[in-house]
Amino acid sequence: MTQSADDCLRETTTRSECVFEGHLINLRVDEVKLPDGRESTREIVEHPGAVAAVPLTDDGEVLFVRQWRHPAGEALLEIPAGTREEGEEPVETLRRELVEEIGHRADRIELLSEVYTAPGYSTELIGLYLAAGLTPADGESDADENIEVVRVPLQEALRMCRDGELTDCKTVSGLLLAGVRLAG
Repeated sequence: MTQSADDCLRETTTRSECVFEGHLINLRVDEVKLPDGRESTREIVEHPGAVAAVPLTDDGEVLFVRQWRHPAGEALLEIPAGTREEGEEPVETLRRELVEEIGHRADRIELLSEVYTAPGYSTELIGLYLAAGLTPADGESDADENIEVVRVPLQEALRMCRDGELTDCKTVSGLLLAGVRLAG
């Protein structure tokens, strides 16, 4: 049997307890045994996963959403995103979110990457996509979201990433990946 390169880093869960069950997330506390035999505790936010897209118009503009983010204490400019519902395929979630948040459908959807948002304490894995061939679509927005749609040329959005004007990690990651993909 061959040993994995990760075996010298692997932590083994010895006890796990769910301490909070919410509508969107759960919080569990794991006791783990470290590779050297010591023990430690890990607090883990369980998240069902999410998707986000860089929606790019035929004119080269990105359709952002601007919304209040209570934990951040400010309104942020972000690419459209949403949490996956149980049994929902990622692209299905993405199509639903594009209609709900920016009022558009995408003819072309391309996976850019999947990234963990905060692997030190969360299981959230988010699929980042490029969405193109946009056409207007009617849809219901979530009752608890107040969203403004903001159009920004892609090159300006990339500059905003470079200059630190965008602070949401999925947005920065998605835009940079889209910029690389589109550059060839």
